[in-house]
Amino acid sequence: MVRAASRGTGTGRIVKRILLTSCILTGLGLGGCAVGPDFKKPAAPAASRYGQAGQPDRTQAVTGKAEQAAAGLQGGAQALHPGQDIPAQWWMLFHSPALDQLVRKAIDNNPSLEAARDALAAAQENRLAQQSALYPSISGSFNPTRNKTSRTYSPVPNSNQWLYTVHTAQLNISYVPDLWGGVRRGVEAAKALRDAQRDQLRAVYLTLTSSVVQAAIDYATLKTQLETTQSLVALQRNLLESARKQEKAGEFSQNDVALQRTALAQNEATLAPLQKQLEQQKHLIASLVGDSPDAPQPEFSLNDLTLPADLPVSLPARLVEQRPDIRTAQANWHAACAQVGVAVANRLPNIQLGATPGFAAASIAQMAAPGYGQWEVMAMVTQPLFDGGLLRHQEHAARAAYDQAAADYRTTLITALQDVADSLTAIRTDATALADNAEAATAAGDSLRIALAQYRYGAISQVVMLTTQQAHLQTELALAQARADRLSDTVALFQSLGGGWWNSTESDAPHHPSWHPDKGLSVLLP
Repeated sequence: MVRAASRGTGTGRIVKRILLTSCILTGLGLGGCAVGPDFKKPAAPAASRYGQAGQPDRTQAVTGKAEQAAAGLQGGAQALHPGQDIPAQWWMLFHSPALDQLVRKAIDNNPSLEAARDALAAAQENRLAQQSALYPSISGSFNPTRNKTSRTYSPVPNSNQWLYTVHTAQLNISYVPDLWGGVRRGVEAAKALRDAQRDQLRAVYLTLTSSVVQAAIDYATLKTQLETTQSLVALQRNLLESARKQEKAGEFSQNDVALQRTALAQNEATLAPLQKQLEQQKHLIASLVGDSPDAPQPEFSLNDLTLPADLPVSLPARLVEQRPDIRTAQANWHAACAQVGVAVANRLPNIQLGATPGFAAASIAQMAAPGYGQWEVMAMVTQPLFDGGLLRHQEHAARAAYDQAAADYRTTLITALQDVADSLTAIRTDATALADNAEAATAAGDSLRIALAQYRYGAISQVVMLTTQQAHLQTELALAQARADRLSDTVALFQSLGGGWWNSTESDAPHHPSWHPDKGLSVLLP
């Protein structure tokens, strides 16, 4: 350590020189090399498709009777458009004003989204705090003291008084030049973690909007299933009443009536579970939009939701820029790479500079007079010599974490490609499934109407009638689920492609008071 001290005039000039030297060294440090590997952005996938070649770019449409179209079946064909961009408000493609209002309410009020935004603000402040290490640290102090010198010694102050007062005012200046770029690597890591948190916010936004839309679809599906079951139960009650009358007339046996009662009881037993699921789904919607469970929520039915006819499909090369989870994994990989540089720099020599210019006087008034200034400058070089392998093992750990982050990125990328491929497969196959279920439901409905007429005239047995009723119920429930599956597949595709957050604008920002204009939906922008 090199130290120089002086008492006397020129304190102001010394301070200026020290600050000038610190600024020069800061510039040299910022422009110097940085140890450790430089992060290189991974190449985009070379694939141009998500599945095997030859897959159709248009799904099957449901064809059938006019009443099916009037019933609002989600049976239209869907065209896939590779390379087409995704709108930010993709849920509006379902053409449901109630759904659009529900999603916007969730964006305004959902606390998870607000927590993610606050986490991003904290990450940004941590990045700025890390960056402060690149500059000199300056603090000031003022220390007035009352002193008494023992008569064993000669009087210390210039006044030859045994009792004296000293007013000491000084600056404490310290600076550690970033010779090896360790601080810059730390800033780089903090910035990458900030970017990861920003993408986490985008992921929360995407998950929230997708969950709200899916919850509305599930609610509409359960409602349709409940209404279908209630209709069949009402029909079976009428048939049971008719069977009892025919039993009194001697046309039906007690066994026929018992069979009808059994079928009615079995279907009535399914009403309570469906009602429970419907109420729980309503509670889920309330929690997503930030309401209490007893708050009123809009009603949804499958007939109110339009199946989007045109579906954009981002290319794999674009997917890595759109999926928040891929971007988060890449940012974490970048942060791990920068941490290797920090660990390497910690094992190298470092220089620490310091200065303490100031004044020492018997009174505050003397501080303005010449001759009472004092200063001290110092420089120290440090080099770790023995630490039991601490720094070496920390570097090895940082390199292992870097390799782990790289593997996590590849896993995330593969999973994302799989998600899109699965969604496209579901869109194609579920369109066929809906067509088959629509045909089965039409046939079962016709069979039930014929069976009802035959049953009233005694042309078929009770067992045949009950079998026909059960088949009709099963096909109607399967049809409702098939309709919902096509809507859910579309939601899953938009979610797997990233949800179009990059097309968001400030006009889409939430209106909740806690969303500051500078920290609102703009953080979702690229």
